[in-house]
Amino acid sequence: MNDFTLSFIQTTLHWHQPATNRAVLERHINTISLPTDLIVLPEMFTTGFTMDAELLAEDMAGPTVQWMQRMAAARNAVITGSLIIHDGGQHYNRLLWVRPNGTLSYYDKRHRFGMAGETSVYAAGQTRLLEEWRGWRICPLVCYDLRFPVWSRNSPAQPYDLLLYVANWPAARRAAWMALLRARAIENVAYTLGVNRVGVDGNDLEYAGDSALLDMRGDYLVEVGNHETSITRTLQRADLDAFRAQFPALHDADTFEIRADSPESRW
Repeated sequence: MNDFTLSFIQTTLHWHQPATNRAVLERHINTISLPTDLIVLPEMFTTGFTMDAELLAEDMAGPTVQWMQRMAAARNAVITGSLIIHDGGQHYNRLLWVRPNGTLSYYDKRHRFGMAGETSVYAAGQTRLLEEWRGWRICPLVCYDLRFPVWSRNSPAQPYDLLLYVANWPAARRAAWMALLRARAIENVAYTLGVNRVGVDGNDLEYAGDSALLDMRGDYLVEVGNHETSITRTLQRADLDAFRAQFPALHDADTFEIRADSPESRW
């Protein structure tokens, strides 16, 4: 199978300013000089991590979905990140997976951050999203999901090659962010990407960035500090396959079924 090139953007997010954030991110996307398969944006990339869903929610035909479709087509790449979506009478912190042909899939954040009031504002997702794109199997998740390893678990029955998290993870808990990203890479024997933001939001929370790309050994391929940047890297299929053949730990893992809020919740 082919190698896989991904790009990710770490930037300041302008509080409650979707059009400004789209313009800033578009400028970053336009600086990506190499062909890429996937472009990853932070969590709630149009607004910052806000509980003001009634004011800021868009629908699935709104301006940000249209913008993502335009960006994906222009770069011939999937573009992903989360934003506030109103759907079926509820609000979701929804990660969109937008393909160059305009079609899309989505994942609604499962683990909402109760300490910030997210559980009172946003409905919980019930299923994971596993996408296959250009020969790679990818599991995209959102921020607080990082703390819950069962939800992230790789398995021979539903395997993935790349695990990614989009986030607004505050600087006060940056040690946990870095430690957990490394743990998820090691235990799932998968490339793992965490994409965070920088700057200060409307609640005066500081974000230190620390976006990172790790390999299946838990070794850092990219470590980003506290600054705005876009990064492009290519993941090596042969290295992943060789390591898994040498160290097939996933085949020794426990088997289990998640029973969540409803009988339909499965992965």
